Formats: sequence, C-alpha cells, structure tokens
Amino acid sequence: MSSFKSHIYDQSYSLSREDYSYRYNQKSFVLWFTGLSGSGKSSIASAVEKKLFSLNYATCHIDGDNLRYGLCSDLDFSNKDRKENIRRVGELSKLFVENGLITLTAFISPFLEDRARARSLLQNDDFLEIFVNCPLEICEERDVKGLYNKARNGQIKEFTGISSPYEPPINPELIIDTSTQTLEESVESVIELLNSRGLISDQH
Repeated sequence: MSSFKSHIYDQSYSLSREDYSYRYNQKSFVLWFTGLSGSGKSSIASAVEKKLFSLNYATCHIDGDNLRYGLCSDLDFSNKDRKENIRRVGELSKLFVENGLITLTAFISPFLEDRARARSLLQNDDFLEIFVNCPLEICEERDVKGLYNKARNGQIKEFTGISSPYEPPINPELIIDTSTQTLEESVESVIELLNSRGLISDQH
C-alpha cells in the first residue's frame, strides 16, 4: 500500500442507504445507458428521468458531455482516459445509490471490462445495463455535431465506431433499438423493466 493511502480509512456515515430509502420511499439503483454516439442514450435517459420525476421518485442524471466539462475535464479521449472516465462514473454512481437516488448514466462506455467494473461496485440487482442499439449509418445521419464526419476525415482520433471499437453488451438487462422504437416506446420499455423487477411501483 502506498504511503498516502495508508492514512485513508473508509468512513461510516450516520445515515445508511436504508435510511435514505425510507425517507424517499424508493429503492435506489443505476440505469446504465450504453451505445454509440447518436444512438439516443441521452434523450432516452432524460425522458426516463422526467417520467420517474413525475411519479415522485428522487433521481440523478449523469451525462457524458456534462461530466467532461467538470469532474473529468482533465481527461482526453484516449482509451486510457476513457477507461478512467468510466471508472469515475462508476464510483460516482455508487455514491448516489448509497444516498438513495435512482441514478441514470448516459455514456458510450465502449468497453466490456469498464462496464463490468462499474457493475461490480454495486449489488447485481442495483445495476441495470441498457443497450441503446442503433446501426452506425443511422447514428451518422443523426449526428448534428458532425463528429462522425470529422472522425472519418481524421480530425478526431480514436472515435468509437470509426477508429475505436465499441464492444456491445453480452447480456444486458434491456436492449432498445432506436432505429425501430420511438422515444415514447423506448421510455415505456424501461418503465416496464423497472415495474417487472419491483424497482418502482405505480402506487408510489
């Protein structure tokens, strides 16, 4: 153990996860949206959060671009820094879950290993991986920022789907195909998943 870590101790808090659960009258968990840029992750996560909020659930939405402006502004888009970015997201999600919140994350998170590490931080029932699947060509058509075009022209290095791989989930809790499902249908499929697992209730 390094010298500085020898002085770090895991702190116990006066309030437990169960205390927060009782106060908010809800179970806390992570909805981890993963998929290519332009697949619809952020749109679906935002719409799901809005739906949960309307049902009086306490939520927190962590989006990739927003995190890059602050907590992860020191990271670039190399594979090494992408892994560190997702490591931080996983740790942040764990903290929010321990504080009783339903946490929604929307990140490309292209590598299986990194998503598995994020899952390992929580009890298995607390982590629901949602694969927002969409063909690359449709993602490119939706790309209002022109990122795919820049990547194909070599202006952006290691861009997922073009010059860097995306590793699809092997056994996600839910697959949403945004090439065939509307936003409303996508949200409904997430809500149905949560109801079927007893994570939310219409009687909340």
